[in-house]
Amino acid sequence: MATRQRQQFIYGHLMWVLGSILVLTLLDALTLELFFVVSLIGFLVTVELVAPQTVSPRWRRRLWWLIGIGLVGFAYVVIKRVLAILPPGLV
Repeated sequence: MATRQRQQFIYGHLMWVLGSILVLTLLDALTLELFFVVSLIGFLVTVELVAPQTVSPRWRRRLWWLIGIGLVGFAYVVIKRVLAILPPGLV
């Protein structure tokens, strides 16, 4: 059962990433930062969609490290964007 859930997770996230590349390309908005944020959102959604009801397998517990790294990267992108918006004399 864990292998099936792992495959669903991998296929779901892969479809999300490929779909987000396609949509961002069609909208002419494909940047590394935007792709990272959209992929992180898809990763978090996929993690929740394949969450088991009872016992969490070992492979799912390892995802917390990736989630933490992704959230740190997201905080970096947000801080970088906020600093770009602020006037130069304020920072």
